[in-house]
Amino acid sequence: MRSPLALFNGSYVGEKPTGIGVVARDLAAALGPELLPAVWPEGLSPDQGSRGHRRRLIWTQQQLPRLWRASGAPLLLSPLPEAPLARGVPSVVLAHDLLPLRFPQFTPLLAYHLAYVPLVLHRARHVLCNSEATAREVHGRLRVPLKRLSVLRLGFSPGLLRPLALERQPFFLVLGRHDPHKNLARLLRAFALLPDRSHGLHLVGPHDRRYTPALQRLAQELGVAERCHWTAWVSNDERLQLLNRAQALLIPSLWEGFGLPALEAMACGTPVLASTAGALPEVVGAAALPLDPLDPEQMASALGAFLAEPALRSQLAAAGPARAAQFSWAQTAGLLEQRLRQLA
Repeated sequence: MRSPLALFNGSYVGEKPTGIGVVARDLAAALGPELLPAVWPEGLSPDQGSRGHRRRLIWTQQQLPRLWRASGAPLLLSPLPEAPLARGVPSVVLAHDLLPLRFPQFTPLLAYHLAYVPLVLHRARHVLCNSEATAREVHGRLRVPLKRLSVLRLGFSPGLLRPLALERQPFFLVLGRHDPHKNLARLLRAFALLPDRSHGLHLVGPHDRRYTPALQRLAQELGVAERCHWTAWVSNDERLQLLNRAQALLIPSLWEGFGLPALEAMACGTPVLASTAGALPEVVGAAALPLDPLDPEQMASALGAFLAEPALRSQLAAAGPARAAQFSWAQTAGLLEQRLRQLA
């Protein structure tokens, strides 16, 4: 039996994981409980709102160090920049982006992003970054030394995400939260400019009372509300079905630290139209149609060209799986194991 490399902090994973929660779950599974034993406390995930967030931070400082010592593992691995600040706990954390610093919002979590997260990143034994773009930002914005940074590209699960040879239906798919950096207002304006009125827009992601109602009002004002469908959460099987039935996945973000939905769509043979911001070009390569996130007219033009050119749709659909094959959790797990062995 091999000795564990690190204790995995699974406190962020709830019953309906999205984003970081999905990455945390899949990353832990990729390396396995023998090398990466995990703690999965209940009631601390974003599912529980601000109460869960507050309880998780307290648990991280008070309980996690004790659990790490009892595990006998040489390191503590956290799938996001959260770790005990006590000296003597060698933490390795995964940085996904610095969006709250790039696009600050006056919320109760502002101090968390401005103070706690940078402190965790500076005190960590090592910071894993999900992309070159994130690594450049962590170094450039927070001055974390390059020698303590390395890139760990994310993967996907081929068994869960694969082509199903289903008939494509007349709708575009958007996956993700409704935060301002997701740029959904400009996407709605681009969608309204599209001469084609036969296609819908299916937006799947957690609803946020700060943003979702305003976006829905904008859809009404633009005259596209009847063609917009809003879903807060879908199961893995429903997600697979949507990805295989959509005409394309749209990612108009102003910034992404990685862009996992693009990888998921490509794995399903679903064409991707993606913003040129952040790490998205690293993920999609030449397998996606580029979108200018600041220009609704360009986005509308790209959507129009995509619908008008069957050869372009076929080209993107064929390029996706080949591009996605360059990313895998098995590859990620191998790189992570190598890095943890070096650090331990």
